[in-house]
Amino acid sequence: MLTGREAVARTGIDAVALKPAECDVSRAVDLPIDRVTIDYEGREHLPDDETLDRLADETDLYVTTPVRADGFDPLGDDSLVDRIPDAARRVLVAGHGAYLSEEESSRAVAPRLGAAKRNASGAWVGTEGIERVALAAGGTQFELLSRSTDRDVRGLRAAGFEGEVAVYAPTVLTDDEDAVLDAVGAYVARRRPVARALPDGGEADAPSTDASATGRTREVLSAAARDFALVGSPETVRERVDALREVGVDHIVGYPARGLAEFL
Repeated sequence: MLTGREAVARTGIDAVALKPAECDVSRAVDLPIDRVTIDYEGREHLPDDETLDRLADETDLYVTTPVRADGFDPLGDDSLVDRIPDAARRVLVAGHGAYLSEEESSRAVAPRLGAAKRNASGAWVGTEGIERVALAAGGTQFELLSRSTDRDVRGLRAAGFEGEVAVYAPTVLTDDEDAVLDAVGAYVARRRPVARALPDGGEADAPSTDASATGRTREVLSAAARDFALVGSPETVRERVDALREVGVDHIVGYPARGLAEFL
């Protein structure tokens, strides 16, 4: 039986995304993958300086920084930028509303993204919700895996885009359908195409998005898990990763949706 390290190594994923509110990110040094991205879940969850310095010393570290958030706003308070080690790279994003105040959410993204990119030329740029602005900013385009990723990346390459493309995907290394839905059911249910396809409440099970889902809801969620996440045995995930690379994706960033332990 494969260890978690052996299993994730077989997938071909070349980066791991960690959420500091969910796990001890210092354990990233034990992963079989050197490239690590730290998601932003509010400034109270930003790892301390010692942890960031160690990760930057022992991994290829990327830190997500929302350009609308106080502390990372290049047109206002950018005091947290100094906490990012020189050896680390930034992932510039607009910032999810769940981690922003009402005032922060109202700030214009485009001028802040442009200013941040000028100060961090090697940064990745998160595209979610700001695809055109992100493309205009340049740099590595960092997007969420979706059922249109293959077509979208082919289109970018056909149009002459020569920059790098990185794709983020929740990852579940099992074929157990209940485990898959418990791990990513709620996530895929929030993606717009999936939300439109789900029952509107007419079915008794419509509110359930985890392993307890049945009927049409379960069918939609199970199919969506394969479109919006990397799911299955390491060999199955490897096939999907290889297909993404064939269309022009440079980096595949896996988020351990069942917890960091699955990757260790």
